[in-house]
Amino acid sequence: MGCSSGCGTSTNGVPAGCNSNGSCGTESGCNKLSVFDWLGNMNLPNGQKPFDIVEIRFKNSRKEFFRNVNTLSLNVGDVVAVEAGSGHDIGTISLTGELVKLQLKKRNISADNEEIKKVYRKAKQSDIDKWREAQSLEVDSMYRARTIALKLGLEMKLSDVEYQGDKSKAIFYYTADARVDFRELIKVLADEFKVRIEMRQIGARQEASRLGGIGSCGRELCCSTWLTDFRTVATSAARYQQLSLNPLKLAGQCGKLKCCLNYELDSYLDALKVFPDMDGKKLLTKKGEAFLQKTDIFKKMMWFSYKHEPGVFIPLSVESVKSIMEDNAKGEAPGELIPSITIDQKVIAVEPSFENTVGQDSLTRFDRKGNKSRPNNQNKNRNNRNKEGQAQKPKQANQSNQAKPQQNKVQGNKAPQQNKGPKPNNQNAKPRPQNRGNQSNHKKPNNNETKSDAN
Repeated sequence: MGCSSGCGTSTNGVPAGCNSNGSCGTESGCNKLSVFDWLGNMNLPNGQKPFDIVEIRFKNSRKEFFRNVNTLSLNVGDVVAVEAGSGHDIGTISLTGELVKLQLKKRNISADNEEIKKVYRKAKQSDIDKWREAQSLEVDSMYRARTIALKLGLEMKLSDVEYQGDKSKAIFYYTADARVDFRELIKVLADEFKVRIEMRQIGARQEASRLGGIGSCGRELCCSTWLTDFRTVATSAARYQQLSLNPLKLAGQCGKLKCCLNYELDSYLDALKVFPDMDGKKLLTKKGEAFLQKTDIFKKMMWFSYKHEPGVFIPLSVESVKSIMEDNAKGEAPGELIPSITIDQKVIAVEPSFENTVGQDSLTRFDRKGNKSRPNNQNKNRNNRNKEGQAQKPKQANQSNQAKPQQNKVQGNKAPQQNKGPKPNNQNAKPRPQNRGNQSNHKKPNNNETKSDAN
């Protein structure tokens, strides 16, 4: 099984990145089901018998203790057949020897407890084949049971199924917000699968540990890799660490507050002991009352603001705040709050400036410039043509006015028209095509032709 914590191993088998100094804490990986027996290489004193209780691991995170009554030679990783409520079950040995005593003490189980069940034998090949056959039925049984629960209208969520090694019993794990009456469900499931049915309710955190997944940190869930005890997480843990109370960021995949909020809580609580208690207290000055705005635990700075200037933040060190509070207790008040000038303070006051070097802030960075240049060029050409046409019109008008009296004189004397002066507008017009369908039969006469006929 690979290392789920991402520590990795080199080619020589030496772990890298987990500060193990060449020996991994868990031989088969950073998994909460795996145990490193650091007493395995030590021999027992003469005359002392090995401890007769072993720890056996079953599916998911279920571990139980069994007594080796037949003094079998058992090692970590052996598959054994053990006593069950009815029949037998198949499991894998996870721990043997003197360390089992520590595990029993941790779980408050006495070694002389008569309820500890027995180890029958090492599993045979027929036992292992039957065990694997039972495991192959778990997924289909879970989906079928979900369908039956929906038909019965039960408000519950079936998250996992575990078959016993001899395929005579099935344990269904479910989550529910309220009490569920599943007596009818048990009857239907027993008739469907022909096995004894047991229902076990688990919490949301236990469900996430069974299903597994990737957290917002990019690593596997702590509850499914190494975390074994689920402590309660309160919103006060986020307040002490000055985190925004955003449920989308503080909640894990189980819908509860993240377990990692408790990891650094003790360090924050120790750091907050240096700060004075400002619960409902204010700093009294001659300029006015000042109230606390925010606190920086790492730099040991506190920001205050006056009531009439809530937008102005005045940074003060913890020592300055304590001295002002002592003066206020004596009935004295300073003139005003003097900011604590330090190098760190100047760095905080300066806002960073961001340079737009690659144009990521431009809203039109994805627009094509080539498409926009074409209509602009066409508009420019049209404007230039209009300006040229307007400049030529007055010149043509003046030339036509000068040509009019000459034409009148020629027409009055009935003299033939001479091609002197500017050409008429009809000659400047483009000639129309003669063969144009039906329009060729209805051709309009030309003005020049009519004038020549009249002469």
